[in-house]
Amino acid sequence: MAKTQTSRSHAQDRARVAGGQDHEVTYEAKKEGVSNDTVKEAVRNAGNSRKKVEAEIGRH
Repeated sequence: MAKTQTSRSHAQDRARVAGGQDHEVTYEAKKEGVSNDTVKEAVRNAGNSRKKVEAEIGRH
């Protein structure tokens, strides 16, 4: 029998930015009004936490 799916993993996934996935980088870049390269650099510097990436982008 299949396990009941919870929303826990979805919330955790939304809290991260996968710098290697173009669709996530593009989404974050459009949301913040910056280039894809800026988002990738922020992920490299701050890690993949969405809050930390957004804070890093705000510093530029």
